[in-house]
Amino acid sequence: MIAKDAKIVLTGAAGLVGQNLLVELEAQGYSNLVAIDKHEYNLDILRRLHPRVRAIRADVAERGEWEQSFDGAACVVQLHAQITDKDAQVFVRNNIDATRVVLDAIKRHAVPYLVHISSSVVNSVANDDYTNTKKAQEKLVVESGITHCVLRPTLMFGWFDPKHLGWLSRFMAKTPIFPVPGDGRYMRQPLYERDFCRCIAKCIETQPDGAVYDVCGDTRIDYVDIIRTIKRVKGLRTWIVHVPYALFRFLLKVYALFSGKPPFTADQLEALSAGDEFHGVDTRATFGVAQTPFEDAVRESYCDARYAGIVLKR
Repeated sequence: MIAKDAKIVLTGAAGLVGQNLLVELEAQGYSNLVAIDKHEYNLDILRRLHPRVRAIRADVAERGEWEQSFDGAACVVQLHAQITDKDAQVFVRNNIDATRVVLDAIKRHAVPYLVHISSSVVNSVANDDYTNTKKAQEKLVVESGITHCVLRPTLMFGWFDPKHLGWLSRFMAKTPIFPVPGDGRYMRQPLYERDFCRCIAKCIETQPDGAVYDVCGDTRIDYVDIIRTIKRVKGLRTWIVHVPYALFRFLLKVYALFSGKPPFTADQLEALSAGDEFHGVDTRATFGVAQTPFEDAVRESYCDARYAGIVLKR
């Protein structure tokens, strides 16, 4: 068991999982938290929301003074990840090279425990830069010799989300027509961020050695029904229009030519339609976390006055 005043260091802390995890850890009474991230805008949001957290702006792919924050830490939570980009080398740098640097810092400062956030894509049939580098990243952790556990979440949604369901929710509120690829019958298992963060907190507390947890959303729901749920919860009148799959993919590729950070890529479309079905642990039995019903989680994510209006930048 870890003390509430023990030092916990989070890498990639200003991202989606990190922001939600800090809300959860502070609510549980953890008081010695160190947050490391290179994204200035998102880190400023973190500082504003969590003034008692020590926030460090640093790129963990590069050696630097940030490594000294690992001294005396009881646990590191490794959250940094490159999720979307058009350049394969960006994935290599931020998912593989950065992880090598972090693992080396953990060893040099004798941090006794690591919680690594992987992804369900390591079990996926998809073949893209994100999937391949996340597989390599997890392999580095498992072979590092550091006492650790690994959590592999499915597609997540919740407060602060600049991508995924958060982007879809905001886009739907702005446009009278919402395009859906094909028939939209692509099964998803969305995982609510707050539920996932409670699972992470339990791992920090109990420190299971060598455990690997596939963590999935309890609800199996088609993509088009996710869109309909968001529309219903937000009270929108948007017209949902089905677009032929091939045309939808072509339009994404064209859009990517003019956007440095497209919100949805052709690779992600292929992953959406790949037909993956993930099987995860029983979160109630494993972590004591009963998952929030999907529609309730969507309502809290996009209608709750506390954080629903705060959106990170990609």
